[in-house]
Amino acid sequence: MLNAAVVGLGRWGQTLVNAVQGGDKVRFVAGCTRTPAKAAEFGAKHGFAIGADYAAILADPNVQAVVLATPHTQHAEQVEAAARAGKHVFCDKPFTLTKASAEAAIAACRRAGVAICVGHNRRFLPAYGELARLVRSGELGTVLQVEGAVTGSGGFSFPPGGWRASPTESPAGGMTALGIHMVDALIGLLGPVAAVAALSWRRALEIPIDDTTAMLLRFADGTAGTLVTSPATVQNWRIQAYGTKGGAEMRGETQLVVTRVGGKPETTEFPPTNKERAELESFADAVAGRSAFPVSDADAIAGVAVLETVERSARQGGWMDVP
Repeated sequence: MLNAAVVGLGRWGQTLVNAVQGGDKVRFVAGCTRTPAKAAEFGAKHGFAIGADYAAILADPNVQAVVLATPHTQHAEQVEAAARAGKHVFCDKPFTLTKASAEAAIAACRRAGVAICVGHNRRFLPAYGELARLVRSGELGTVLQVEGAVTGSGGFSFPPGGWRASPTESPAGGMTALGIHMVDALIGLLGPVAAVAALSWRRALEIPIDDTTAMLLRFADGTAGTLVTSPATVQNWRIQAYGTKGGAEMRGETQLVVTRVGGKPETTEFPPTNKERAELESFADAVAGRSAFPVSDADAIAGVAVLETVERSARQGGWMDVP
């Protein structure tokens, strides 16, 4: 059993606790948030105390790991502090907001000998696993291009003045809350992105973050891609891969439609999965040395590099190489 502390107890921090508390791999034994009184009832329900001092969490010998559900700009510093304290780290996405800070945070964890895992929960969906198998096995032939779309309506509920409503915390609008998940999913299928050309602006939201973001992607292996993301519309998750032998489309989190060249579409429905529980239990397995976490160090850094480059391309215009 891995004893963990949750840092950040807003909606998502509570979602992560609810996903695993009472299970047999991860146990939350402490919490940390800016205003402990707001989460006191939640902590009491789950049997742990909540404070406001991150340093105290890191000094607690009963805490083996920290789970970060905090503002994006805080991640890099919090990860490095945890590494210095010898605590394993699970960090919700986006890992950091720059490639350099991602590399430094991972290097700090590796020097300290602690695990560092980034929370890209779609990697744990069975439909995604089958899509990845089809791509990697060559059953679809040479994948020529991919399309990705991930959208939601969360932007309408972000309170003015809240951290998620800040362009600093949410560069390129939906990219940090939503699009980064699709970037990781595509990297998991095809490897790193070599270059991007992005558009991003605000049309409908009252808060000052972009609500319309689109990009072209050129993967290092030669695959072409498109990605759209928005926090101001209906909820949607879609990946389409086009190969020389067939295509596969992931619709939502549970449906995969595969069409071979010359054949008819074949639809498979997968059972719903608690993907947050799956990712946290995989983190515990990585800490214990039982199995590797599916998002590698290289994947985590590559995703942040794309995020950083998308923001730069959207503001400056044109194609830009991903560092």
